[in-house]
Amino acid sequence: METPICPACGCSLVRLGIPKKKAVQHNHVGKQYWFCCKGCLEIFITAPEACLAETDGLTVCPVCLAEKPVNATVAINFNGKPVAFCRCPHCLEVFNKDPHYFIARLAWQTNYAGVFGEYMGCCSM
Repeated sequence: METPICPACGCSLVRLGIPKKKAVQHNHVGKQYWFCCKGCLEIFITAPEACLAETDGLTVCPVCLAEKPVNATVAINFNGKPVAFCRCPHCLEVFNKDPHYFIARLAWQTNYAGVFGEYMGCCSM
């Protein structure tokens, strides 16, 4: 499942509560990347390949929004696609109560205020 992860710091933009319209965008080698703040974009610009290598293989649990390496997750099949969860059994229980909400939230398709609340994102954006 694709979800926006800042390629400089590895944070889930969904977890931080940064909506797509407020995320910092940058195109690198023909691919669009989303950043939590301008500071992370500046870090990325200085060493893009190193940043991409560090964040390659990260995924986000759809329930608790924890960023995890794929090999440290448990995956289920949902509507023909794999969905990776942190290893907490509670996350899977919660997901099963309303899977469509969690999939939409993970894909940046819902309003979610994030861990910092509605008016403050990462780096005071």
